Amino acid sequence: MAERVAERAAAEAGITDVEFRSAATSTEELGEPMDLRAASVLARRGYRHDRHRAHQLNPEEIATADLVIGMEDIHIRKMLAMAPGSTNLSRLSDYDSSADPGSGVPDPWYGSPAGFYDTLDAIEAAMPGIVDRIRQIQVAKALR
Repeated sequence: MAERVAERAAAEAGITDVEFRSAATSTEELGEPMDLRAASVLARRGYRHDRHRAHQLNPEEIATADLVIGMEDIHIRKMLAMAPGSTNLSRLSDYDSSADPGSGVPDPWYGSPAGFYDTLDAIEAAMPGIVDRIRQIQVAKALR
């Protein structure tokens, strides 16, 4: 869901030369399409929701990315285990000034379909901060 929201947020902000990829830290659901509940919520809010297959994040992706964002602390711990010493990792909620410090994004998987709206709300709330961070990264790269 975050990948699709980020794509649109970047486009609306006029940000180019950026790629967003969704990846799992676990092996569950690998190769599967997006959860139908997530796709439905994205569609209702006007986001792209097609052509997704789950894949597992790997150390090379972490090493070559400018920014890697996890939904919860467990994701950050798993990514650090894959790529020790990585300094490009953060939680999505770190970009939402109204979120409790250190909080994660609600995981709707085992709940009702309505939980996917809560997750989408949390993702959307973080996007202005993520867009700002992407701009900072792009400026820093241009100055090198």
